[in-house]
Amino acid sequence: AFLRGWAMFFVSETASIVAVALVFSAYSLGLLDQLRPELLAGADPFQSLMLRGSIAFLLIWLLTLANCFGVFLSGLIQDIFSVVKIGALLLIAAACFGSSPDWSHFGLEVITPPDANAPEAGSLAALFAALRYSFFAYSGWEGATYVAEEVKEPEKNLPRSLFLGIGAVMALYLLVNTAYLVQLSPQDMVENRAVAVAAMTRAIGVVGGILVALAIMISTFGNVSSQVLVKSRTWHAMARDGLFFRFLSPLSPAYRSPNRALVFQGVWASCLLGMAVAGELLKPHPQDNNLYEALIDFFSFTSTVFNILTLAAVAVLRNKLPDLARPFRVPSLPVVLGIVMLVQGAFLVYTLIDKPIHSLAGVGLTLTGLIYWYFFVEPEKRKPVSHDRILAELEKND
Repeated sequence: AFLRGWAMFFVSETASIVAVALVFSAYSLGLLDQLRPELLAGADPFQSLMLRGSIAFLLIWLLTLANCFGVFLSGLIQDIFSVVKIGALLLIAAACFGSSPDWSHFGLEVITPPDANAPEAGSLAALFAALRYSFFAYSGWEGATYVAEEVKEPEKNLPRSLFLGIGAVMALYLLVNTAYLVQLSPQDMVENRAVAVAAMTRAIGVVGGILVALAIMISTFGNVSSQVLVKSRTWHAMARDGLFFRFLSPLSPAYRSPNRALVFQGVWASCLLGMAVAGELLKPHPQDNNLYEALIDFFSFTSTVFNILTLAAVAVLRNKLPDLARPFRVPSLPVVLGIVMLVQGAFLVYTLIDKPIHSLAGVGLTLTGLIYWYFFVEPEKRKPVSHDRILAELEKND
């Protein structure tokens, strides 16, 4: 559990904030290019990378500072942007379905990858390459659990929020992606990085591309805000329990928000962003479009390892503690776990083979947690439990 939390901060969850912030910056620049193309004309790869990185940096810190003013302000931001982005996605779907939809795109079609090094279409390698980004798209499904301490009746409301959230997101994703397919063929999708913009441009013209760029900016803004909000609570809770840097444990006296954890999270997110930009600049032919993929490649392997371990832990607990109170019991659990673990295991092997440097970098950062455990956590656990320590624990949990 400790290493999972350590990896969440240094590898997967903070990098996820940066990845989505980069999507926001990409569509911001795309929108600017449509409205004022002369401003970006002639930009070289270095300038493009610095522009995209700078916008992502500013977004991360804007939302970090906003969340420092307590859960009310951050919750208000979440509510507003959730409503706006759901409405925008529904409007995109309506426009695509309502403008000469072409259902023939759902037939089998052999596509030609634009990259000669891409896996062959229809192969298992191509499937796993696509799954890497699909898994990331759904990776925030458990986010509500990070703020469990601030939820009323969590035993009832957390399962409800998880089921409703996953169901709603799946329905929206399926609806919008089906809408894209009635406007674009699979080959069109391969040739366009901004699929949503291409679909809306074909459906209602240039104004459609502008509107969808705005919609995606709104969606990613809200996503980064929610990640900054919920994940900082995890680092605060770990620090409070002696499993992370102690200086992150105090809450803001005025707003009761984990401001130290928020700022520390922002600093590490900035470091990851800087490393991604620097790594791309060192390549012979740097491209700003590669930043997003590089971050996902960085944490995919490590996240999958912990996903498999979590699934295995569920099986062990069901076997060792069969009578434990469980609000919801998964039917046919061994079959469900077996299928999911088989897919995750195959994906794990593929990711290590396909992206060994990114994968091992994530593993290396995760293993640094063992050093912290040995020097800072384990010595504390060996100390005798004193009267003062018991009182401190009671006050901490009050």
